[in-house]
Amino acid sequence: MSEWTRDRALALVHEYTESEALRRHMLAVELAMRAMATRLGADPDHWGLVGLVHDFDYQRFPNDAHSATEEHPAEGVRILASQGFPADLCEAIMGHARYTGVARTTPVAQSLFAVDELAGFLVACALVRPSRSLADLEVKSVRKKLKDKAFARGVSREDVMLGAEEIGIPLDELIVVVRDALLPAEAELGLGPV
Repeated sequence: MSEWTRDRALALVHEYTESEALRRHMLAVELAMRAMATRLGADPDHWGLVGLVHDFDYQRFPNDAHSATEEHPAEGVRILASQGFPADLCEAIMGHARYTGVARTTPVAQSLFAVDELAGFLVACALVRPSRSLADLEVKSVRKKLKDKAFARGVSREDVMLGAEEIGIPLDELIVVVRDALLPAEAELGLGPV
């Protein structure tokens, strides 16, 4: 294990990311990655780190041109690597953006790709429910929203489907894993009654 702790990772997130929505997204992905690690017999603390920091550079180094070597996530990975962040997690961060061309060959990289877009999508689904909660969010509702191209249009449906395929978990099952991982932290994610 590296000297990287959750507190250190969270400090980096707060240093680079002012957007509360983006911070919440990274928290959601951290929770989903911890659940995936537990499911796949890996270290939840290690996998949680990559979920927490995978987009820390996104606000400061946006990548509208989808450059494989500049801006997000390449700039963030350079910063992380220079601070001794684990190499397997750096590779996973590069692989979570398809435009980098970095293959997702490890379970941690495949998991990050599988849960990243899906976590954001589930939060969006919960926000439009009368309860504003994941507690009553059913898989069939998520599937219906995935077909609605106008809903949460920033979420790549192709990435959601490909992510489930690459990790080898049926999409319906993956939806449940991620939903159940996020549910205990609804308040921190801006969900639940207002």
